[in-house]
Amino acid sequence: MQIGCPKEIKPQEFRVGLTPAAAAEAAAHGHQVLVEAGAGLGAGFSDEDYLAAGARIAPDAAAIYGDCELIVKVKEPQPAERAMLRRGQVLFAYLHLAPDPEQTRDLLACGVTAIAYETVTDMRGALPLLAPMSEVAGRLAPQVGAWALQKANGGRGVLLGGVPGVGPANVLIIGGGVVGAAAARVAVGMGANVTVMDRSLPRLSWLDDNFMGKLATRHASAAATAELVQAADMVVGAVLVPGAATPKLLSRAALATMPRGAVLVDVAIDQGGCFETSRPTTHQDPIYEVDGVIHYCVANMPGAVARTSTQALGNATLPFLLALADKGWRRALADDAHLRAGLSTHEGQLTSPPVGEALGMAAITPDQLLAG
Repeated sequence: MQIGCPKEIKPQEFRVGLTPAAAAEAAAHGHQVLVEAGAGLGAGFSDEDYLAAGARIAPDAAAIYGDCELIVKVKEPQPAERAMLRRGQVLFAYLHLAPDPEQTRDLLACGVTAIAYETVTDMRGALPLLAPMSEVAGRLAPQVGAWALQKANGGRGVLLGGVPGVGPANVLIIGGGVVGAAAARVAVGMGANVTVMDRSLPRLSWLDDNFMGKLATRHASAAATAELVQAADMVVGAVLVPGAATPKLLSRAALATMPRGAVLVDVAIDQGGCFETSRPTTHQDPIYEVDGVIHYCVANMPGAVARTSTQALGNATLPFLLALADKGWRRALADDAHLRAGLSTHEGQLTSPPVGEALGMAAITPDQLLAG
């Protein structure tokens, strides 16, 4: 099979969909790998690295989209890329369709078979292709939040860990999953006063046991949230509903109760964000202020540490990539219910009911598609 990896064109996206190691594995399986010139430079991989791995270098994106059966990316295809996708092609990438009707319509119109990293599952019901980037984004959240808290950036001028005689910052993390636990680990390590909220009592128990009393846990009721945000120097939004739009957990009215210069870090912005006042930003222009509260809503946070992120993502995606290339998409999905859960569009049909519900579109399940 012809596997293509284009250069990412979303602003300040430095990751790449295929590492040289993954290219070598695919080549060893007998597949042809085509990588756009310069695609790996942002993650520290040269064209020579890919050539040494057995890949070929394409001069531009048009050669990738024109020749390859399987397109491997990181971020959702941008409008110019969507115009090059076609029926009979497989797209394997993060898509985040629920808050993006324009992208969804374009993928349906071009007929591509699109498989979303973020809804592929595993035997535990977890999301193995989202987890590595969730770990990265979660660990970044306290770092970027601490930067935004600096007075020169519009923040309160509060040091996360405090100093002797001066207390640490209060960090509230809403969501105790992969992102929330990773954020808590770093925030605790930086010396902050950390509280994690979640609706799952078993998850709160797990957090309490694993952090051995170094953070507080609270059940995520509306009343508890309203109470805690009033004293928070930083709030990290770490809630995910797989494949669907993220619920809005903090209203604009709640901002009025927060300290001026407090910081919101919305890690869920790819799925629409979990704060009413959230809107996507970029690494180049990452923050904005609403009602005196600083918002950090970069939609591709892991792109800031592109080498680590690319390697972590490549480790997770490789087995699924090889299955798609070795078997073809239909047999690969028929053989693996977990990969099948990632199928989002096929030949003009929406195959993700959560996306259909979010966008008011008709949808069938991947199982129904394969059965038909």
